Amino acid sequence: MQGPGASAIPHGRTAVVRGACPHDCPDTCALRVTVVDGRAIKVQGDPDHPPTHGALCRKVSAYPERTYHPERVLQPLKRVGPKGSGRFERVSWDEALADIAARLSAIAARDPQAIVPYSYAGTMGLVQGESLAARFFHALGASRLDRTICASAGSEALALTYGGKVGMHVEHFAESRLILIWGSNSIASNLHFWSVAQQAKRNGAKLVCIDPRRTETAEKCHQHLQLLPGTDGALALGLMHELIVHDWLDHDYVARHTEGWPALREEALAWTPERTAAVCGLTADEVRQLARDYATLAPAAIRLNYGMQRTRGGGNAVRLIAVLPCLVGAWRHRAGGLLLSSSGWFPVDRAALQRPDLLGGREPRILNMSTIGADLLREASPGFGPRIEALVVYNSNPVAVAPQSPQVVQGFAREDLFTVVLEHFLTDTADHADYVLPATTQLEHLDVHASYGHTYALLNEPAIAPLGEARPNTQIFRELAARMGLDHPALREDDETVAAQAFGGRITLQELRARGWVKLPLPEAPFAEGGFPTPSGRCRIAAPGLEAPRHLPGHESPAAAPELAARYPLAMISPPARNFLNSTFVNVRSLRDIEGEPVLEIHPQDAAPRGIEDGRPVRVHNDRGEYWCIARVSERARPGVVNGLGIWWRKLGLRGTNVNELTHQRLTDIGRAPCFYDVLVEVEAGA
Repeated sequence: MQGPGASAIPHGRTAVVRGACPHDCPDTCALRVTVVDGRAIKVQGDPDHPPTHGALCRKVSAYPERTYHPERVLQPLKRVGPKGSGRFERVSWDEALADIAARLSAIAARDPQAIVPYSYAGTMGLVQGESLAARFFHALGASRLDRTICASAGSEALALTYGGKVGMHVEHFAESRLILIWGSNSIASNLHFWSVAQQAKRNGAKLVCIDPRRTETAEKCHQHLQLLPGTDGALALGLMHELIVHDWLDHDYVARHTEGWPALREEALAWTPERTAAVCGLTADEVRQLARDYATLAPAAIRLNYGMQRTRGGGNAVRLIAVLPCLVGAWRHRAGGLLLSSSGWFPVDRAALQRPDLLGGREPRILNMSTIGADLLREASPGFGPRIEALVVYNSNPVAVAPQSPQVVQGFAREDLFTVVLEHFLTDTADHADYVLPATTQLEHLDVHASYGHTYALLNEPAIAPLGEARPNTQIFRELAARMGLDHPALREDDETVAAQAFGGRITLQELRARGWVKLPLPEAPFAEGGFPTPSGRCRIAAPGLEAPRHLPGHESPAAAPELAARYPLAMISPPARNFLNSTFVNVRSLRDIEGEPVLEIHPQDAAPRGIEDGRPVRVHNDRGEYWCIARVSERARPGVVNGLGIWWRKLGLRGTNVNELTHQRLTDIGRAPCFYDVLVEVEAGA
């Protein structure tokens, strides 16, 4: 097994290099990369890493295809055509960096807040994600970015309730007697959890899937509760009602390890099975049976995922669901409790990585990445600050993934906006750039990783030398800083030094290099005796901000917006296509060939009166835009709800659109996150 310096493996030698999957997935797999004559020929899972156990999803198994893709950007590119045309010419690194530095310096001299970084989880690495990049923008005094687009509603809600993003060990689900898979298509998006759930199933556990879509996971569970989008919090309250009236509560655990239960108890008593069923689109018997199972099949575990928090009330829904394990004392068992994210267990030293001290006391404005479309079109004002003059995009593809993309496209098309994109390919966003800078892939750079689905820290060694003229994100920001006269020593640190700082010395590079990963030293049943990371050590049930489900302003559903629903009667959610991960793998032909074309799943009861036929084009539309795709008439969709599978690159979709033509930029109740699954549409048969 090759260790440090694997990128320098000489020709004529074969080596296997340790790595880690960089993508936005809870599994964070440990990799073994086979390199022959300096070329990566195979990417496999590490069989010694307990969560990975040698298996990878189809997407990451195809990673060499992505790394050596013939359309990979391998030299700096300068725009020569209109924005959005994708017309560029090759330039040298010196020319590109000199011009970028000069233009950013001129903007910064007027107001550095007019420069905005835009990034998310193109890599989850602690080095190539937000380390040198954050240091650069802090030193510059640029606007700060509120990174909300995926998980902030659920993450903030979990922190309000438990005190942090903490939960069960994933491997202990194998011992559970009941597993609620809530808002997760685990087969597609959490494969290794699914293998653990299958172990539990073979041992006699009951698996229940709670999801508006009849996913591949739902089909393989004992029961599927196909509730309406955005009603998860109501279901949690309905379960609480039954726990109370049947006295299925663990009174000792509630008394000793929670605070605020009496107020929520009174609210829950109003949520009878009949009321809950009417709101959720279920039957009262389904609510009753789920509550009985949850109370009596101990230990019971909940695998909650982020899909269910992408509605207006999604944050409070997470808080209500997170209360359930405390009410029945599920946390007493290592196979009981809940897992949404385990990332809070990791001792990540973000201050050392990102160096907010480089702000020097300045407090630049914070812009929400989920409202970038509207913000790019705003003029300067006292409440907003300066107009955005420059965007530096890395680890993200906002033109495809940000909500309400017609506005996003309009903003990126501004001729007076200077845009730099660090990328592997000419994505929809890169097509709008003034400069595209070639970034390395995971096989070409050093990184370290935490996880949000298990409790193992991982190391990624470079397996091959960077292709063409590609450079790591860290190197690009180091060189930009130097050219702009930002000379703090923290802006010159190399990747090895930064990686050593990631875990504050509590996990060292030497430990990671010994086997490629390190298990965190945590209790097996972390909250058996309370000890939540809240100030009191108790689960905060009724902390400020907890609200029962209600029709919040901006909630877009038939019940909350009947006048709008008269024109757009179908609710739409946009879960990920199985062979894509956000927009990352859309241009990998072997995976795109499996997906075929962008599709909309629609129930036969909704398709028939609209004259919609399976396999035919449809126009999906609302006041924000229109999306063209192929109809799949299927009971994967429930009546009244359509599923627009995403996220396709716009230019690889039908008529240059994707599902975010239809989403909006209103935000969740907690966490300032987008409401991707709060959307009303109408669907028409296409010509």
